[in-house]
Amino acid sequence: MSVPGPSFRECLRRTGFFPFRAAAVKILQLNITRRCNLRCRHCHVEAGPEQGRQMNDAVLEKCLEVAALPAITTLDVTGGAPELHPRFRELVARLAALGKRLLVRTNLVVLQEPEFADLVEFYARHRVELVASLPDARGERTDRLRGPGVFAAIIAVMRRLNAQGYGRPGSGLVLDLVHNPVGAYLPGEQGALEADYRRVLAEEHGVEFNQLFCLTNCPVGRYLEYLQSSGNLGDYMLALQAAYNPAAAGRAMCRETISVSPDGTLYDCDFNQMLDLPVAGTAPADIFSFDHRTLAGREIVIANHCFACTAGAGSSCQGATLPTADQPRAAAK
Repeated sequence: MSVPGPSFRECLRRTGFFPFRAAAVKILQLNITRRCNLRCRHCHVEAGPEQGRQMNDAVLEKCLEVAALPAITTLDVTGGAPELHPRFRELVARLAALGKRLLVRTNLVVLQEPEFADLVEFYARHRVELVASLPDARGERTDRLRGPGVFAAIIAVMRRLNAQGYGRPGSGLVLDLVHNPVGAYLPGEQGALEADYRRVLAEEHGVEFNQLFCLTNCPVGRYLEYLQSSGNLGDYMLALQAAYNPAAAGRAMCRETISVSPDGTLYDCDFNQMLDLPVAGTAPADIFSFDHRTLAGREIVIANHCFACTAGAGSSCQGATLPTADQPRAAAK
């Protein structure tokens, strides 16, 4: 997508980050299914109940082999709703046995369904870190993005997780939440938003969590469709461009991550995966030809959507990448 003024490539060039290269491969992110029990308005993956794409056995087994490499320190399982993959429990158990940091990105609502109710105890047994999407601490705003009744379901599951120790100080069971702005603007400062979430969720619903991650909505998938249909795309891209921060570029998540699609194709990040922009140049194209040394020094594929990860305090799958930054906002129409 085009932007008035300098492109993302030109911004990198002006600030000494071009060519944009990986610094390592420490995080292996596995997108194991596009199927989801929800159909959220902001979903960049365009996941939903109608999606049938999922990781096959051969790709899954190779991912487990790569996950065991010593240089890989974090294993990040995502979807769709990853719980809907038929080998999900087996995959998580085998990844947990590697003794590395293991995250599962969940919408929590799926744990309300009878066939997945046991996963609360399963997650605790395997010490899985949970990262759950909660766009807002107020129910109305969350339901606007994710569907009627979603907020109440999330709170109900959070209570069950808290009862297992998740989100409780000293338990070692991590429950992190993810904030996405509801509208065409950039997120506020992560620390202030976390304090607000913590107060509202504790006082009004009696639930606890560990950290809040603020994600800048990337103009990809359904969120791009929303920006186009609401007439906000131009203003939003200008806001992202104006908030470009070279310090955030230096700490972009793609510099230490490889994202694996359900068919085993390798991408620099989950957003590139949704745009079908696989790793380029001499880097291995798929998980079966995975070569850590080559991938760790690869040139990263970039385009203007990358402004989303380098705006203000930066945005990654684990929230802001910098302690604080002023972030201009595009007014919603």
